[in-house]
Amino acid sequence: MRVAVKVVLEAKEHALLRQLAQSRSTSVRLAERSKIVLLAAEGKTNEEIAEVLDITRQKAGRWRDRYHGYGLAGIEKDAPRPGRNKAISVRTVNKVIKLTTQEKPENATHWSRRLMAEKMNISDSTVGRIWHSHGLKPHRLSGFKLSNDKDFQEKLEDVVGLYLAPPENAIVLSCDEKSQMQALDRTQPGLPIKRGRNATMTHDYKRNGTSTLFAALNVLTGEVLGQCAKRHRHIEWLNFLRLIDKSTPPDNEIHIICDNYATHKHPKVQSWLKYHKRFHVHFTPTSASWLNMVERFFRDLSERQLRRGIFRSVTDLEQSVMDYIAKHNEAPAPFIWTKSAQDILEKVTRGRRTLNKLQSV
Repeated sequence: MRVAVKVVLEAKEHALLRQLAQSRSTSVRLAERSKIVLLAAEGKTNEEIAEVLDITRQKAGRWRDRYHGYGLAGIEKDAPRPGRNKAISVRTVNKVIKLTTQEKPENATHWSRRLMAEKMNISDSTVGRIWHSHGLKPHRLSGFKLSNDKDFQEKLEDVVGLYLAPPENAIVLSCDEKSQMQALDRTQPGLPIKRGRNATMTHDYKRNGTSTLFAALNVLTGEVLGQCAKRHRHIEWLNFLRLIDKSTPPDNEIHIICDNYATHKHPKVQSWLKYHKRFHVHFTPTSASWLNMVERFFRDLSERQLRRGIFRSVTDLEQSVMDYIAKHNEAPAPFIWTKSAQDILEKVTRGRRTLNKLQSV
């Protein structure tokens, strides 16, 4: 008959195991194993330990033996399990990562699974697993643009301040134009979606003209004021400012956030603003359209209404856009700005620093 090994604990070991067994921050597994060793040190058999802790006799004996043989390290981690060794060496994995992040293939601008597999003499699926485990997606490309505006910080703090802490008794409007909206009519009708088949749309189309949407997003409420026009000159911008003037309570100050497009700075626009003192214009930094919150609304408009739309005339296009705005305003939801000016500035500073390093190489 097999006799259980005897466990003898020193005072320090006993104190540490008791602490692990009673601590709320210790994992359940380690706490249970510590209790097994403590009971074993009291002279209890595996059967008695199993009965006290409501576990199997084999489990009690396993962790008694592991502690006797390896000490605390024996119960902190599970024993290595049998299985097939990894076919791909660490050296190969590191080589794939280095090639992906630091080099380009001879006959392409970026790596594909097939090109990397041929280069490293491994399978396509292995390349995919390595990329996935290290968060690499060489087939994707993100755009960026760092503003070179000398007043970037001042304009950034001004605009973000309006988002995070708008003035009292004032309306903050994020304004811009969505130009070159095309009224496209497909040459053939598409097929509807059905099980096992996507909806279809012909790649060719007929152009029926273009239109421009002038939009003002109320930062606080999420409501949108819109107006369509054939062109986007200072004349149309002035007409839109007049629409804002008529559509808002006369007692409220109006803070308009817009980009540096020349139309917004035209002398006639400046003259109009002089006589309408409640209007205050805040310009975003150059190359920083992402700072204008109305761009988020334009993206939704494109995705949900324009990209797959079929318009037989400019009138159809403009009616569709205005219907979308009206529907949006039935239950408006504001976009919540969360980033502080300091957080953005730190990120931009890191980007400039990295860009300078690359340019100096």
